[in-house]
Amino acid sequence: MKKIGITGQNGFVGRHLYNTLGLSPEDFQRIDFQKEYFEDDTKLDKFVAQCDVIVHLAAMNRHESEQFIYETNVGLAKKLVDSLKRTGSNAHVMISSSTQEERDNLYGKSKKEGREALANWAQENGGKITGLIIPNVFGAFGKPFYNSFISTFCYQLTHGETPTIATDGEVKLIYVQELVETIVNEIKEGNSKTEYFVEPTAIKKVSEVLALLNDYRTKYFDGGEIPVINDSFEHNLFNTYRSYIDHKTHYPVKFTQHTDPRGAFVEVIRLGIGGQCSFSTTVPGITRGNHFHTRKIERFAVIKGKALIQLRKIDSDEVLDFYLDGNEPAYVDMPIWYTHNIKNIGEEELYTIFWINEAFNPENADTYFLEV
Repeated sequence: MKKIGITGQNGFVGRHLYNTLGLSPEDFQRIDFQKEYFEDDTKLDKFVAQCDVIVHLAAMNRHESEQFIYETNVGLAKKLVDSLKRTGSNAHVMISSSTQEERDNLYGKSKKEGREALANWAQENGGKITGLIIPNVFGAFGKPFYNSFISTFCYQLTHGETPTIATDGEVKLIYVQELVETIVNEIKEGNSKTEYFVEPTAIKKVSEVLALLNDYRTKYFDGGEIPVINDSFEHNLFNTYRSYIDHKTHYPVKFTQHTDPRGAFVEVIRLGIGGQCSFSTTVPGITRGNHFHTRKIERFAVIKGKALIQLRKIDSDEVLDFYLDGNEPAYVDMPIWYTHNIKNIGEEELYTIFWINEAFNPENADTYFLEV
């Protein structure tokens, strides 16, 4: 078992990496890191001494002063190097750099100098270094106006704002979970690579991305329809978009009922993709679920009885409660990385329709059990 520490553990990529490592407790032990460790040599040394692998993600991306960004990022790398030397560590250190190394700006310069400082330490002290040179990263829970233009667009389109394009150039992109998979593979492999260029998984114009996101707003956010998803990039972009919805106020979404003397008709879901649709009955007092997914798109539709649907982001204590009643059929969609359940809180059987975008495969279930 490898002991892994992540500087920047609570940042965008760091949180995804931390949570993903937690899915394999038999392979990895996570060593907790807090940002104040960089201000306390004793705490930093204690952290470094425990780690077989350190993934150095802590960095500043944006600030009104480029010089401050430069000094901060170089300073963080230097503090890590000093701690590695003080503790006599021979850990495998992975550092995230950027394709902006090639550009004439202080941010790119800071990332390059930080990577080179750790490479020099590894060469002189018998350590290992992986210098990850990474394209633009996007994904769920990124910070708008900070991590990525995609984060910004997704936030704006789910909060009643209108995005604008400053420069419509081509952008090299990688989804955060694809980057995490690359990092995990490098941890397992354990070889030094001073420069490791992480290949983008998509190259898109900014306007292409915005067109897709506008389609998601119109069809999904406003209309409840699952849009056409043509490839893995669009799947990842759609899940990214969904993560910016204010779930507390958006759900449950009432269905439109069409009634006549024969009874009622309700359209449960309109699809641009396939998947698996299921039906369940649940007796009073019983709870189903208590699991989360990292990629699947899922809808719970209550058509009869009374239900409590609960959601909780796996690294949060906040539980979202949604009360649904079959007399007013409604649905709640399950965000990725949110554990969820459904409980019959009525006195009659609960009837629920479940739709998920892929058929269940026990060998790749993407289903992780965790109490809400």
